[in-house]
Amino acid sequence: MDKSRIPQFYKMTVPERVRTVRDRGLIGPEDYQSLQSGRHTLSVQLADKMIENVIGVMGLPVGLGLNFLINGKEYVVPLVVEEPSIVAALGSAAKLARDGGGFEVDSDEPMLIGQVQIVDVPNAARAKSALLQRKHEILNLANSLHPKMVARGGGARDLEVFIHPSDGPGGDMVILHLLVDTRDAMGANLVNTMCEGVASLVEAISEGRVFLRILSNLADRALVRARVRIPVASLTGKGFDGEQVRDGIIVANDFARIDPYRAATHNKGIMNGIDSVALATGNDWRAIEAGAHAYAARGGRYTALTQWHKAENGDLVGELEIPIKVGIVGGPLQTNPTVALNLRMLKVDSARELAEVMGAVGLAQTFSALRALVTEGIQQGHMTLHARSVATAAGAPAELFDTVVDRLIASGEIKIWKAEEIIETVRKQAQPAAVVSETGVLEGEAVGAGHGKIILLGEHSVVYGRRAIAAPIPLAIQARIEDTSEGIDLIIPRWSIEQRLDFNAKRPPSFTRSLARVLEALGLSGRGMRIEVFPNLPRAMGLGGSAALAVAVLRALDGHFKLGLSDERINELAFECEKVAHGTPSGLDNTLATYGQFMLYRSGEKQERRPIVVDEPLPMVIGMSGVESLTARTVARVREAWQRNPELYERIFNEIDSLVGVALEALEKKDYETLGETMNINQGLLNAMQVSSWELEELVQIARAHGALGAKLTGGGGGGSIIALCPDSAPKVARAIREAGYHAIEVQVGGA
Repeated sequence: MDKSRIPQFYKMTVPERVRTVRDRGLIGPEDYQSLQSGRHTLSVQLADKMIENVIGVMGLPVGLGLNFLINGKEYVVPLVVEEPSIVAALGSAAKLARDGGGFEVDSDEPMLIGQVQIVDVPNAARAKSALLQRKHEILNLANSLHPKMVARGGGARDLEVFIHPSDGPGGDMVILHLLVDTRDAMGANLVNTMCEGVASLVEAISEGRVFLRILSNLADRALVRARVRIPVASLTGKGFDGEQVRDGIIVANDFARIDPYRAATHNKGIMNGIDSVALATGNDWRAIEAGAHAYAARGGRYTALTQWHKAENGDLVGELEIPIKVGIVGGPLQTNPTVALNLRMLKVDSARELAEVMGAVGLAQTFSALRALVTEGIQQGHMTLHARSVATAAGAPAELFDTVVDRLIASGEIKIWKAEEIIETVRKQAQPAAVVSETGVLEGEAVGAGHGKIILLGEHSVVYGRRAIAAPIPLAIQARIEDTSEGIDLIIPRWSIEQRLDFNAKRPPSFTRSLARVLEALGLSGRGMRIEVFPNLPRAMGLGGSAALAVAVLRALDGHFKLGLSDERINELAFECEKVAHGTPSGLDNTLATYGQFMLYRSGEKQERRPIVVDEPLPMVIGMSGVESLTARTVARVREAWQRNPELYERIFNEIDSLVGVALEALEKKDYETLGETMNINQGLLNAMQVSSWELEELVQIARAHGALGAKLTGGGGGGSIIALCPDSAPKVARAIREAGYHAIEVQVGGA
C-alpha cells in the first residue's frame, strides 16, 4: 500500500483524517491521542521560554501534502501554511509527478558559511596569503570549540578568503569564510561561536582588526537539486491538450528567467511550498527565504530558480536548484511539540534528507502554479479555497457549508457580508414553507418530519428485551415529495446527494432497498417522484438519523399521496427500514422518530412504550466525535459476543436494566446526581462490551472533568456521539468539547 496516497482525504472530517494517518502507520498511538486531544499545540508556558514578552500563542493550520514519491521513497509531508490552495495544489502535483517516477533529488553536504570581516588591514593581499597558509591552524581552533560536532562527522571543513575594495574608514576589507558542516543541526549558533572563537587568531595573522563575525544565510554550499519528469499525456485535462500545457509552462518559466518582476512572483510560488515545510519542521524559514532570493540574484540580475524544458520524447521536465540549510535536532525544534510530531510523521533520517524533501516540494508547488496559470488561471483555485475561508468566517454551519461556498463562487463576491446573506437565503430555502406539527403531519404542502433522539440509558440491552430511556432532541429531518414523469430522484442538498435511485442495481444502498420495500407496501411502486430531504441531524452520529429519515419520507409520502397512514403504521414501516439499515434493531429509534416523546421503551414479548413526564427539561450537551457510528456493525458485534457467552451478557443486560429502574426513580425525584451516576455506570458497561471508542471515551472524560454529572455514549457506539447531563455546566462542557476539536450542541430534554 502506498502510504502517501490516501484517496478522498480532503473529504474526511479532521478526526477521520487523524485516524487514517494513524492506520497508515504514519503516527503512533501517543501522537494519535495527542492530535485528537489538541495536546500537541504550543502552550503559552513553552512559548514564554522561546521568545521575550510573550502574551499568547497564534495558531496556524497543519495540513498534509500527499502522494509524494522522492528518490523512490514515499512521503507524507506536513505543511504549516495559512494560504488557501497550497496544500491541495501540492498533492495534485505530486500525484502527476508519480506518473513519471516521482521526484529525483540530490544535495550537497549540509555546509554553512561563517563570515569574519577584517578591516584596517595594512596589506590585504599579504593578509589573504597568510590566512590561507595557516588555514589548518584556524580550522583546528574552530573545531576545538565544538568537539562533539566533529565527533558526529561535522565541523569546520575549509576556509576561503576574499578581498573587497572599499573607500570606507576601514579601507579594503578582507573577508574570511569558515565552511562548517553542521550535520543535522541548523547550526547558526554553532557557526557564530566558531567565528567569535577564531577572531583573535585571525587578527594576529592578518595584522588587521576583526569587526563582524556571523554566519551567512546564503548557504550556496548546501545546494539542493530537484528534478521531475511529467508525461505529456498526464498534462491533458480541463479542456487543454497536454502539449499545450507543457509548452505553456515552458514559456511561462522563460518569462520568469528574463524578467525580475515576474521572477519575484515565480520564486515566491516555490517558497510557498518550502516555507510551509520549514515552518512545520521548526526551521528558520526567513533564513531559507533570504538565501534563496540571494541565490536567484547571484549573476547580478534576479531570475527564476527553476528551468522547464521538453524532453526528447515530449515529456515536460522541470529542474530546481536552490540553497537549503535546515536541521532536525536542537533545542528550538524540540521545544514545540507540534514540530516534534511533524518530524516523526515525515520520517526523515537526516537534515540533508529533509532539505531534499523541501526541494521536491518547492518544485511541485511551482509546477502547480504554472499549470494553473497556463490553463484555467490560478485565480479559480484560489477563489474556491478563499470562499471556504470566507464561509467559515461568516459562520456557515456544517450542513450548509458546501452550498454556501458554491454560491459564493458563483456570485463573484467572495466577501463575508455576501456569505452571511447566502447563509440566510439557504436556511430559508432549506426549510419547507409550512410549519411541521407535533406529529409531523401537515395540512397543505406535503412535508413530513422525523425526530432525532438520544438514549439516556439502555442501548444494546434494549435489543434483548430490556428497558431503555430515550428522548427526542430538537433536531429533525424533513422531507418533501414532488411528482415527476418517471424514476425516483433523491435530493439532499446538505449532504451533497443528488441521484436517480436504481432499484435494479446489484448491491443498492440500504436507503434504496428500504424505499423499495416501503413503496411496494404502500402500492406506490412505479410512481415517478422527487424526494427532497432537509436534514438538521448529522449523518451516522448515533442520533437516530436513519430512522428520522425514514419517518420523514413516509410522512411526506402520506401527505402527498393522501394515504391516511396512522402513526402506528408509519412506525411499523419505519421499523422495516431500520431492519434493512441495522439488521436486528430494537425498534427504539423509529418509535422516537415517529412519536417524538420522552419515553421508557422495551421491545419483545414484554413490549412497553410509556411516556416519561418531567416538569423541568434536562440541560444536556451532545458531543460529536466526527467518527461515523456504524450501528449495524456494533449490534452484530454484541450479538456475536452474546452468542459466545450468553450467561455473561445476560447478566450485563440485567445490570443495565436495573440502572434504568434507578434512573426512572431519579427522574421522578429530580435527583440529578443519581441520574448522572447511572449514566456513568452504564458507560462503563458499554465500554466493557467494546462498543465505545477512544474518541468517545475522551469526550466522556472531557465532559465529566468540566462539570457534567454523567456522560456516556448514545446510540450504537463505535463512534458517533456522547451525551452529558449538565444541570449547571452546559456552556462550560460544550466549550471544552469544542476546544478539544470536536463538535458540541446544548439541548433541553423533556419538560412540560
